[in-house]
Amino acid sequence: MRLRVEFTTEPFDLDEAPAHAVAAREVLQKAQLDTVDVGPFGNTAEGESDALLDAVSALLRDSLRAGATRVSMQVSVIPGAGVIPEDGA
Repeated sequence: MRLRVEFTTEPFDLDEAPAHAVAAREVLQKAQLDTVDVGPFGNTAEGESDALLDAVSALLRDSLRAGATRVSMQVSVIPGAGVIPEDGA
């Protein structure tokens, strides 16, 4: 199954990337994901469910440790890419 995550970290700083935004970007760049798009007002990434969910966990942990006060996130199943098996695997 393929998933897409869309997220933002706060607080915002338009002059330079805050440490928590850099931490989130580094997690995504190291992950085995198919696509990553990082921008000042929102970020997206797509990939297989295991890789994306592992990246989401690391992203939350690392960005909060680096000073994020809020992480807003949405995770979606990419249509036509499969569904979650009933056993949750």
